[in-house]
Amino acid sequence: MRTRVCITIDTEFSIAGAFTNPERRPVAEPLVWCNVDGKSEGLGFMLKTFAKYHVQATFFVETVHRFWFKNDPMGPIARQIHAEGHEVQLHTHPGWSLFAHADWWDQSRNMRGRDDFKARSVASSVALIEQGIATFSEWGVPRPLAFRSGNLQHDDNLYQALAQTGIPYSSNVGVAIYDSGDAHYTLYSGQHERHGVREFPVLTFSDWTLGNKRHIKSLTIAGSSFAETRSLLEKARAAGIPLVVVLTHPFEYVHNKDKTFEQNRRHDLTQRRLVQLCEFLHDNDDRFEACGLAHAAASLPALAPANTLLKGALWQALPRMAAQVAHDKWGRWMLARQSKSA
Repeated sequence: MRTRVCITIDTEFSIAGAFTNPERRPVAEPLVWCNVDGKSEGLGFMLKTFAKYHVQATFFVETVHRFWFKNDPMGPIARQIHAEGHEVQLHTHPGWSLFAHADWWDQSRNMRGRDDFKARSVASSVALIEQGIATFSEWGVPRPLAFRSGNLQHDDNLYQALAQTGIPYSSNVGVAIYDSGDAHYTLYSGQHERHGVREFPVLTFSDWTLGNKRHIKSLTIAGSSFAETRSLLEKARAAGIPLVVVLTHPFEYVHNKDKTFEQNRRHDLTQRRLVQLCEFLHDNDDRFEACGLAHAAASLPALAPANTLLKGALWQALPRMAAQVAHDKWGRWMLARQSKSA
């Protein structure tokens, strides 16, 4: 059986600091398209790359932003993603719901955990999920079968809410990104059932160990080198892990000057990593299947859960860390230089 590889893209707009500075305003399409000299280096680059290598991806698309953006700019984006053969699944950031209130500014200043799912009531989570399901219907895209929470926040209440709303699959866990402190949700890999919902966590691995100290990391395009990703895919296959979930965002494929995303520069390091991964999956499609999360979940038997923590290597982690630091500094310097010459 081929190992399924699900490249998942959280596709969202940004509140852009509006809750801390009333003069700032949320940002919509620029955060997704990430244009550089009239060319989309975010979503446009990703769709082009997926088409070239025949990769089906999963776009977890956020919907609660509609409380601010009344013109619904995400609708055309979701329809285009679906038209190009990718899965459109539901992503929810609860913080946007504050904009439903006329006094959102006052509420935001006094509210802690406004974007959290942890400790949120089942009823509140149900309402947010139902808002997303209704939005998908209005957009004319298929009803979501999978869900990802904002910031990968989760607890038992969220899974109860997913069960009540008829969402069969989720990918809410990435232990190195958010650790709930509940051992029941310390899920590194594989598939697991919680309240009847099948959870497929973002793969989390140990990228280095020094003595008794172990560092863990969740598998992302922006945070992992292609050498690490390729090695982890091979190890996952050898360990019998049936599905590997990778996380990314459209805005990770550009350097941006500020939260407005009005001045960007192509991020060639992350773009190269995505191309290399897609090329690898295409060239090894006898062993790996690049597919949507719901497609993969529906084709997998309900096996006994295994929770394997794969191990990376320090000799791979160190060059990756050095490359990222150098590349980020170079990108910021180039953007500052462009600003001065503009």
